[in-house]
Amino acid sequence: MSNAIEAEGLVKRYGETTALGGVDLVVPAGKILGVLGPNGAGKTTAVRILATLLRPDAGRATVGGYDVVKEPVAVRQLIGLTGQYASVDEDLSGRENLVLIARLLERSKAEARARAVELLAQFELTDAADRAVKTYSGGMRRRIDLACSLVGRPQVLYLDEPTTGLDPHARNEVWAVVRRLVNEGVTVLLTTQYLEEADQLADRITVFDHGMVVADGKPDELKRKTGGQTLQVRPARMADMDLVDRILLDLTGMRPVKDYDTGMLSTPVDDPVLLSTLVRRLDEAGIVADELALRLPSLDEVFLAITGDREGAKV
Repeated sequence: MSNAIEAEGLVKRYGETTALGGVDLVVPAGKILGVLGPNGAGKTTAVRILATLLRPDAGRATVGGYDVVKEPVAVRQLIGLTGQYASVDEDLSGRENLVLIARLLERSKAEARARAVELLAQFELTDAADRAVKTYSGGMRRRIDLACSLVGRPQVLYLDEPTTGLDPHARNEVWAVVRRLVNEGVTVLLTTQYLEEADQLADRITVFDHGMVVADGKPDELKRKTGGQTLQVRPARMADMDLVDRILLDLTGMRPVKDYDTGMLSTPVDDPVLLSTLVRRLDEAGIVADELALRLPSLDEVFLAITGDREGAKV
């Protein structure tokens, strides 16, 4: 199976509102597709169609080669879904939640217990296995929720904003779990409101806006399409900012943006060779730089350039 998910021309309307206006998606097996877009862009609608929870008004989609409308039972046997909020029973222990789901999937008692032990170890929850989930930290709750979505050993996993509300440490824990799953061959479709998350995890990114796909590509491809590189300099002494300003203007022909709060000067460049020239010019002028970098646009900048700043960087 070369592509785990294929969708073509998906349309979904709610009265006069078009949630999806003809969406195409392709997710190769064993890869992560990050889906971004402003609130109301159609991301969750697309996930619900691919998870057989909604029927499209037009278009078609397959998961693992099975049609989501004509063969929903076969699709459901292949997928796992983790939503924005933990869906486990907080009064039960982590072990009891996992055993319950396994039994609902018609596993025997012995198989259910064995799968629970396996997943608790995989998600580093063995020590908390018999504690009520309501006593878990935020990161632990997300891990047990992910574990529950994997009880049936899905080939395709939908993660709908899986780290919302988590602190950076807990978010990193979830990221590590997702990377491990992909290394084991699981295909992931990830919707997220954290652009850094998509940048860190996704092999490819699709951007939705007004129910349409408005951009698609690898993170670096999208960054290069949006604009050139940015040269950034932060001199060790604030007193040198004006001299650095003149050097950058001379090299690029453009007046750099100066941030006096951070001491950073930034200017767009098309020629990466300018970096070595700048280093030489700074050395000749006796200027020490605390920070000197040539970078592509951030994914935040790409997102805002594509969709406009309607809701900041919230997707």
